[in-house]
Amino acid sequence: MLGKIQPDLQQNLFKTRLTELINMEHPLVKLAQEISWDKMESEFEKLFSENGRPSVAIRKIAGMLLLKEMFKESDESVVERWIENAYWQYFTGETFFQTQQPFDPSNFVHFRKRIGEKGLEFLLGQSVSLHPKAKTEDEVQVDTTVQEKNITFPTDAKLAKKVIDNCVKIAEKEGVIQRQSYRRVSKQLLREAYFGHHPRRQKKASMARKKLRTIGKRVLRELERKLPADILKDYHPIFSIYLKALTQEKTTKDKIYSLHEPHVACIAKGKSGKNYEFGTKVAVVRGRKTGVITSVKRFFGNPHDSKTLEASLAQSERVRRSVGGTRPGKASADRGFRGIKEVEGTTILLPAKKDKTRYGQQVARLRFRARAAIEPCISHLKRNHSLGLNFLKGVAGDINNALLAGIGYNLKMRLNQIKQQCMLWLEVVLKIFLCKYN
Repeated sequence: MLGKIQPDLQQNLFKTRLTELINMEHPLVKLAQEISWDKMESEFEKLFSENGRPSVAIRKIAGMLLLKEMFKESDESVVERWIENAYWQYFTGETFFQTQQPFDPSNFVHFRKRIGEKGLEFLLGQSVSLHPKAKTEDEVQVDTTVQEKNITFPTDAKLAKKVIDNCVKIAEKEGVIQRQSYRRVSKQLLREAYFGHHPRRQKKASMARKKLRTIGKRVLRELERKLPADILKDYHPIFSIYLKALTQEKTTKDKIYSLHEPHVACIAKGKSGKNYEFGTKVAVVRGRKTGVITSVKRFFGNPHDSKTLEASLAQSERVRRSVGGTRPGKASADRGFRGIKEVEGTTILLPAKKDKTRYGQQVARLRFRARAAIEPCISHLKRNHSLGLNFLKGVAGDINNALLAGIGYNLKMRLNQIKQQCMLWLEVVLKIFLCKYN
């Protein structure tokens, strides 16, 4: 059942109205007034049933989700800061200053699952609507990056040790008596597997890695023998991941790099400081003149950049059309996207040989100099928003985290624009004052 914020028009003797505490010209107050909360509530209202306990009001939880992405907070920290910040409380629709936690942080997980990718695309469209020129902009810029997953650096020894530990936990949970748990042995073998690149330790480390794999297979086979058939069928997907992690070689395709996040891919982007990144590939579509992000699309594995164009431009079209916009007519990209010249009516512009005319050379030079502006945009997404390290679980977590980063970027851009307008207004007032009294 959908919960709603009831407007309290009566004065409360023991509570203070937020409008008496805060500056109504504050940029966050103005941003809250620009967002269409009624449209957001009517969009998400159909996702709730008519019966049951009332949920958290949509403006409250959606507003806190937007604040979380704008200011790069976690699910827990945004709830803690909300209690201390009167402007954040006004942004989420409160009338009086609150001193208690609005809801449990785990509600963010349920809300993200409830609205899904379609709901987050709607929120991205609402963030685009705050920039009127962005929805009809003809030319966009496209680039790809890696959304890293919050996992440890994978090695064969660590994966084998984790398989052994997990199998021991499953045996204890299901009441299976093992011949040997290998707790102390696997711990010592993991120590011996360290620093295998050193010539004096190379042979010992190699033998330790092989022994860990052997023990892992032995423990896994024992579980498969001793578990009852009705229980074993529930563990088949997990055991197949464990077996693949223990048997994969250097040349194996689609390797397992994390047992709890098996979909993670190893992606090389040619960086000197970080040769490989473990996560998922993300394509970003950004307006050339406005700089507004209209698509942040997550892809499985490590596809070629040219294979990401169709899906990312389709998402950009859906987002822009949801707020009355149009599909972009041109998309400028780097040479990593070579191979495709047009995607469903959108012309793909790539750096090529010099144009025959001098005017054509100047236009191309300016276009691809401007295209480089997407690089710092991606850097902001990673450093100031949540794209740098993804803490959300599974494939759905990858999709949600990428879209939320784009939403936070657009909202923060609009917030900064409002701040600049306020500063310009103050400068004008100050000049008038000085002219009048000088």
